[in-house]
Amino acid sequence: MDYVISCCSTADLTAEHFKERDIKYVCFHFNIDGKDYPDDLGVSYPFKEFYAAMAKGAMTKTSQVSVGEYITYFEQFLSDGKDILHMTLSSGISGTLNSATIARDQLLEKYPDRKIYVVDSLAASAGFGLLMNKLADLRDEGRTIDELYEWVIENRLKLQHWFFVTDLHYLVRGGRVSKAAGLIGGALKICPLLNVDYQGKLIARSKHRGVNAVMKAQVEKMAELAQNGLDYDGDCYISNSDCYDYAMQVADMIEDKFHNLKGRVKIVSIGTTIGSHTGPGTVALFFWGSKRVD
Repeated sequence: MDYVISCCSTADLTAEHFKERDIKYVCFHFNIDGKDYPDDLGVSYPFKEFYAAMAKGAMTKTSQVSVGEYITYFEQFLSDGKDILHMTLSSGISGTLNSATIARDQLLEKYPDRKIYVVDSLAASAGFGLLMNKLADLRDEGRTIDELYEWVIENRLKLQHWFFVTDLHYLVRGGRVSKAAGLIGGALKICPLLNVDYQGKLIARSKHRGVNAVMKAQVEKMAELAQNGLDYDGDCYISNSDCYDYAMQVADMIEDKFHNLKGRVKIVSIGTTIGSHTGPGTVALFFWGSKRVD
């Protein structure tokens, strides 16, 4: 093809998957207890070790891809005569869209005959990954870069994200939940159900007593919103932060409810960038559904 499709490492699929589907990616960064690492899909710092360190109190910070890094990253494709469709982590979560856009504008002065599309995915984690997988499908069908751009602008809000956290500590630490609410919620074993809204922001939608209750609510949201309802037969991804058993329970519930998804729900790990903010014990569910309008 005369173009590449590209994303941030925050799409949270495996390096092997990205290679197999020929999806290029650029790495975010994270810092744990004062030491910097690339968010390179668990290669430099295995996810199991990362979440174990967080559970023991390790402090984490994240940083987005800089303008200079984007320029270097994009130029390797442009100098090879390729156009670029690059999807960024949701602008409701990160400012990386701005950095990528600045890099694009500078490079278009040097490569005026090339196309560089920089698009806000309005997505995160494996929902972002699911979106990239669909773009790879369309590319492999022979669609042009312009057709992919038009498709993703029209359809990106149809990607549903629903997730829960089992430990409010990390949302409190990140300022998304007040300390008082965190203390009360922790004592009552409250698990909030959140989603990504039409602006790509994380929004708490409901509160549930205990993991079983929030799992049920999560699956009910899929039944309510999935394309074709219980006859849904599209991709379904679940990402988790070192709580595979919870993710597997949700997958089993989905496969019991959606007969076309038997054996098809894909479980992956939440990467170090997203995981730095959600902490261990998070399960996120992604599927194609109704267009997000609030």
